[in-house]
Amino acid sequence: MSDEEPNMSTGRKTTLSENTLFGMGNPLLDISAVVDKDFLDKFGLKPNDQILAEDKHKALFEEIVKRNKVEYHAGGSTQNSVKIAQWMIQKPHKVATFFGCIGTDHFGEILKKKAEEAHVDAHYYEQNVEPTGTCAACITGDNRSLVANLAAANCYKKEKHLDLDSNWELVKKAKVYYIAGFFLTVSPESILKVAKHASDNNKIFCMNLSAPFISQFFKEPLMMIMPYVDILFGNETEAATFAKELGFETDDIAEIAKKTQNLPKENTKRQRVVVFTQGKDDTVATVGEKVIMFPVLDIDQNAIVDTNGAGDAFVGGFLSALVQEHALEECIRAGHYAANVIIRRVGCTFPEKPDFH
Repeated sequence: MSDEEPNMSTGRKTTLSENTLFGMGNPLLDISAVVDKDFLDKFGLKPNDQILAEDKHKALFEEIVKRNKVEYHAGGSTQNSVKIAQWMIQKPHKVATFFGCIGTDHFGEILKKKAEEAHVDAHYYEQNVEPTGTCAACITGDNRSLVANLAAANCYKKEKHLDLDSNWELVKKAKVYYIAGFFLTVSPESILKVAKHASDNNKIFCMNLSAPFISQFFKEPLMMIMPYVDILFGNETEAATFAKELGFETDDIAEIAKKTQNLPKENTKRQRVVVFTQGKDDTVATVGEKVIMFPVLDIDQNAIVDTNGAGDAFVGGFLSALVQEHALEECIRAGHYAANVIIRRVGCTFPEKPDFH
C-alpha cells in the first residue's frame, strides 16, 4: 500500500470487479443475549473475551437460548468483515468472496441466506458430520464475552474445497486477502496456500491476531504465516499478548507495532503494515518508518448498544477502502466509520446503506 494520496478527483479510484476481496474463516451463527455477572461467573467467563467452547460450556448454549431476548445473527469474524466490506462498497455485488464450512442444517441455511442478502459470494464446504457452528455472545453493558462452538467450521478441508479448480479460480481472481487468526485453529495449510499465492503474485494478504488465545496456543501456525502477512490487525489486548509470547519485553503499543512490522517478511516489495485498535482510544498504525495515532470517532457512551463485531467492522471498513486502492489514512477512516455504526446495533448488523464520504 502506498503513502501517495489517491486520485480523489475521480471519486472512487477503481471500478471494482467481482471476487476482488477474498475471505476464508469460521462461519458461525451468533446467539446473542444480555446476561448478568452471575451468568458469566457460572461459566467462568471474563466480561470481554473470546474463547473456544469446552465441554463445561455445553450447558451455556442450552441456557442462553432460553433467555427472553435472544437474537440470532450470521457471524464468524472473517465472514463479518467481508460482509461489512461489501456493505461499504455497495455496488457491484459479490466483490467479496467467502469460504468456510457449515452443516447441512437449519442454521446452515440461515447463514447461506444471510450471505446472499449481504451480496457476498459465499462458497461453503457443506458436510453432514457436524452441525453448523455457533457463537454465544454474552453481553453485559458494553462488554461482550464470546464463546465459539466451531463444530462444522472446524471441518474445513483444503483438499475437499480450496484445492478444487473452480474454487481456486476464485482465489486467483482476488487482489486482497483477509483471514482472521481464528482460522489457524482449523486449517493452517489452507491459509498457507492462500498466503503464498498472494506473496508470489505481489497481492495483499491481511491477517488478524483475533484473540489472546491464538498467540498463546497457536503461536506456531501463526508464526508460520507471519512472513506472508502484509497487513496485520489486532486490538490492544491481543497486541500485548502477542508481544509477551514473542518476548518483545515492552508493553508500549507503538513499540509493539514497530517490532511486529520488522518481523521477517517474504515479499519485500511491500513493507508490512500493523494496525492495532484500542476501543475508544486512538488506533495505532505503522506508516512507513513511523508509528501514527489515529483518533476514533466520538460517540456518546449511551449510544453504544453492543461492542460485539466492532473489531470485525473496523477491518471490513478498512478492507473496503483497501480494495479501492485508497491510502492507509483513508482505510483507517473507513474502518473507524464502520465500527462506529456497528456498536450502535446488536450483533454485527448494519443499516441498509452506509453514509460514508
